Amino acid sequence: MQKKINREELTASYDWYRQMRETQPVFFDPNIQGWHIFRYDDVVRVITEHATFSSEQNRFVPAEYRDVNPISSSIVRLDPPRHHKLRQLVSQAFTPRMVANMESRIKEITSGLLDQVQAVGEMDVIRDLATPLPITVIAELLGVPAERREDFKRWSDAFVSGDAEATEEDMQEGIQAAGSMVDYFAQIFEERRAHPQDDLVSALLLAEVDGERLSNEELIGFCVLLLVAGNETTTNLIGNTILCLDENPGSVERLRANRDLVPKALEEALRYYSPVKLVPRWAVTETTIGDQRIEAGQLLFAWVPSANRDEAQFPNADQFTIEREPNRHLGFGRGIHFCLGAPLARLEAKIALNEMLDRLPGSWHVSDVPLSPIKSMSAFGVKQLPLTWEK
Repeated sequence: MQKKINREELTASYDWYRQMRETQPVFFDPNIQGWHIFRYDDVVRVITEHATFSSEQNRFVPAEYRDVNPISSSIVRLDPPRHHKLRQLVSQAFTPRMVANMESRIKEITSGLLDQVQAVGEMDVIRDLATPLPITVIAELLGVPAERREDFKRWSDAFVSGDAEATEEDMQEGIQAAGSMVDYFAQIFEERRAHPQDDLVSALLLAEVDGERLSNEELIGFCVLLLVAGNETTTNLIGNTILCLDENPGSVERLRANRDLVPKALEEALRYYSPVKLVPRWAVTETTIGDQRIEAGQLLFAWVPSANRDEAQFPNADQFTIEREPNRHLGFGRGIHFCLGAPLARLEAKIALNEMLDRLPGSWHVSDVPLSPIKSMSAFGVKQLPLTWEK
C-alpha cells in the first residue's frame, strides 16, 4: 500500500488519460488554443498522416513565438519532401551496422558502471546506470571527449525541462544550453572538416544525396536531437523498465530464467510507461477527428502514453504483460518519423537489463520512497530510482 501511495504523483497522469479517452478523446484546450488527442486510432492518424498534420512548426508558429532551439531545424520538425532527403542523408551515417558495432563497447561501459555498485548491494538506477550509459555511448558516437560529458548531460537536462510549469529560470537555462550546444558542435564540425575521424560527425559531413550535403544548421539540429533524444529516451526506457518489473513481483526471476523474454519486456515497458509523452502536430487543412472539427493551422498534442493504454487496441491495457502479442505500441512513434535511434535505444536497454540480471542476484526491490517524475512535458520517467538486491 505504501508503495502505491509513493507512486501516486507518477501515475496520476494515467488516470487523466483514461478519463479523457472515455469522456473527451478529442479535447479543445483554450489555454493553448489547440487540441489534445487521446485514443490510439486518432493518435496514429495524427502522427502518420503528414499531408494533413504537419511537423513543421515554423510554418505555423509566428516568428516571435518560435523555439530558439536547434531541434526546430532537425528532421523531427520537417515534412516531406525535405524530411525524406534529410533522413536519407542522416541514415547514410547513422547506420544499423554502426549501431551493431557498438554492442561490445556498450557491454564494456555497462559492466564498468555495475562494477561500482555490485558489491554494495544498492544503487540508484538512474544516477548509476541509466544516465551515464547513454550519455557515454552518444558522446563516443559523436567523438566527444570524456571531459565534456558532464556538459552534455547538463545541456540535455536543461533542454527537456521546459514545460507548462517551467519557470523563467528554467527557460533561460534551456536557451543557454541550446546556445552552448550550437557553439560546441560548430567547433567540432570545423575540426572534423580539417581532420576527419572515424566517428559519426565525420560521416555526417561526408553524407550526400543528389549532390547535396547537410547544411551546418541541419548538422547541428541532428546532433542536438541525437544528444537530447538519445539520452533522455534511453535513460527513461531503462528506468521505466525497472519500475515495471518492480510493480510485477516474480518478473525479474522470469527474465533471468528466460532471456528470450528480455526484448519482449522492453517492448511492453515502452508501451506501459512510455518514455515519450506527447507529439505536436499542426493541421495543414481543415479536418475532423471523431466528431470535432479541427481548423487549419491549429496545434494538436497527440498523447502517446494514453494511446498505449487504450483498451480498444490493448486488452487489459493497465496490466504489464511481458509476452503481450500483438504489441503495436507507439513508444518510438510510427510512420515517416519513426525514431531513427530506436535500434540503439533497444540495444542499450537490452544490454543494461541482461547485465543487471547477470550481476545483481536474487530479487530486486525499489525502495519505498516517494518517486518524483522528471519535470518535462515531453518525457516520462523518474528522477531517482533506488534499488536493492540480495548480496
